[in-house]
Amino acid sequence: PARVFLTNSGTEAVEGAIKLARFHTGRPGIIAFEGGFHGRTMGALSLTNSKIRQRAGFGPLLPMVEHAPFPRVRSWREQSGGDGTDELEVLRHAILGRIMAPTDVAAIVIEPIQGEGGYFPAPSTFLAGLRQICDEHGILLIADEIQSGMGRTGRWWAMQHAGIEPDIVTVAKGIASGMPIGAFLARESVWTWQPGAHGSTFGGNPVCAAAGLATLALLEDGLIANAARMGDRLKAGLEQVVSNRTQVRDVRGIGLMIGVEFETHDQAAAVERTAFERGLLVLECGESTLRFCPALVVDAPAVDAAVSLFDEALRAALAG
Repeated sequence: PARVFLTNSGTEAVEGAIKLARFHTGRPGIIAFEGGFHGRTMGALSLTNSKIRQRAGFGPLLPMVEHAPFPRVRSWREQSGGDGTDELEVLRHAILGRIMAPTDVAAIVIEPIQGEGGYFPAPSTFLAGLRQICDEHGILLIADEIQSGMGRTGRWWAMQHAGIEPDIVTVAKGIASGMPIGAFLARESVWTWQPGAHGSTFGGNPVCAAAGLATLALLEDGLIANAARMGDRLKAGLEQVVSNRTQVRDVRGIGLMIGVEFETHDQAAAVERTAFERGLLVLECGESTLRFCPALVVDAPAVDAAVSLFDEALRAALAG
């Protein structure tokens, strides 16, 4: 069994999750990851570590927050990044061993697929290792599924692909098809604060809640399965059109959360602009990755059209 608290946004969901973790454990420390994005209010921003412009000028941020390395796995053209074993060793020995005692850590917060950080899925072995570390030390595992949740990856939650169950989940964005609502969910055993310990004036307002219920009905009626099918089709199409492009470093992702990484930011930016001129919306993330995250209602003709437009944009932007 789980409890749910409705908010107005993803960043508010993260703030609530931080508060609940600290209250339940009685510990102040939070560990997040390099490249992660969790929001822009002060608590969530303290965890965010994807771009300097998001943090510059806003300090001091929350104390007792550390950032661990996130495994950046590439497996399409080049084989790099491993399975997260090295990053787990850093977390265990360098951070929990020398910087922050496990008995001071309330939670480890992770995006199972980094969004702003470059669309890097966390290896299943890495997520399993985090679960083990948390269980060993009484630390809560918080999955930030604000970008990856609600069916986008072909499962309700991206964590399900690894078979890992977190203690707290944050969700927003796709929960109500664009209406401003978010939520954090937690195990019943974690929900130990008293009524009134946390609140929100407009969180879960009736209009957005109705939109959320309608969205849930659509997801249950086949859109999650559609995300899996169309994601496979989109990824295969993208891999085909970039197969001879030496400027493309990697194609990665799960379901309808796919990134195409270029060698340089300038290349990615040029393709992004050219694609926009042709009617295709993609958005850069990380250092040089273009993200593809269409609506879950996307069909095969739309996917094929997007791949064709992207091919045109590649030819025009990277000519010569």
